[in-house]
Order: sequence, then C-alpha cells, then structure tokens
Amino acid sequence: MSPLIIVLIILGLLVVWAIAMYNGLVTSRNRVDEGWSDIDVQLKRRYDLIPNLVETVKGYATHEKETLDRVVQARAAAMSVHDSKSAGPEEMEKAENMLSSTLKSIFALTEAYPDLKANQNFAQLQSDLTDTEDKIQAARRFYNGVVRDYNTKIQHFPNNIFAGMFAFKVREFFEVESAEEKQNVSVKF
Repeated sequence: MSPLIIVLIILGLLVVWAIAMYNGLVTSRNRVDEGWSDIDVQLKRRYDLIPNLVETVKGYATHEKETLDRVVQARAAAMSVHDSKSAGPEEMEKAENMLSSTLKSIFALTEAYPDLKANQNFAQLQSDLTDTEDKIQAARRFYNGVVRDYNTKIQHFPNNIFAGMFAFKVREFFEVESAEEKQNVSVKF
C-alpha cells in the first residue's frame, strides 16, 4: 500500500470519528432540550389545575383567603417566569419551589375543613395535582439525568475540543432550592 492511500484512510477515519462525535453531542443536547420540554408540559398542566383547586377550596375555606391568595400569586409568578423565554433553570426553580410550598398549604387546609376532604371535586383535583407533581418530579429526574450525561460528554477529552468549537455549553441542573423544600410534607386524611 502506498503512503498516500494510508494517509487518506487515516484522514477518512478521522473524519468519520469527528462526525460521530459531533452527532453524539447533538443527540445529547437534544435530549436535554427534550427533558426541559417535558418539565414544561407538566408545569403547564399544574398551572391549569391550580385555579380549579383554588375555586373548590374557596367554597369551603372562606376564612382562608390569605392562603388562597398566596397560591394564586405564586402561580401567577411561576407562569410569568415560565412564559419568559429568557428564563433558565435557576429562575424556574425559584418560582416553582415557591409554588410547591404554597400548594402544600392548601392541602394542609383539609385538616381544618373535614367537609372539604369529603368533597369529590376536591379529591379528584387533589389526585390530579398529586399525579402532576409526581410527573414533574419524574421529568426533573429525567432532565437532570440527561444534563449529567450531556455535561459529562462535553467535558471529556477529546469531546471538549469539539464542544468548545461548536459552542456546546454546560447546562444547569434543576435543583430544589431550600432546605424547607427537601423536608417531607405532613398531610393527613
């Protein structure tokens, strides 16, 4: 074999390897975007359920206007951040964590209003919201997993060279903000 053919084979292999590396980075970035989109879908579902839940609780808990107002304000703030196209995981985390903590206060109201616990609409809305919260957690776990894989891939050598050349940036994890959020919630029925 002539040296020219050997050099061409080596160059061809390098080109194929570079293409495969680039495509792997693109695939990982798209999975991160998909994970973020999954979180987005579940948050939208949560935003749609909250007004129905608040209206149902209002009928029973007329004395709890302050709690209900906090939930409505937290939802509005979270939706505002959500609708802002420039908002990243940090801003979304803060708004969503605030909304989660105010939702916990609504469920705590069921202890003070036994009739509310028995209300079918409330029970269904609570079940739907709980299901949505579970899906949000699953979407966050998926997102964090693909972000971990993506960040690892773009930081490994020689991928980091291609990642730098093609502007693949490290992504942030979606994390719980405060110690209060990490504690178990006590909701009794």
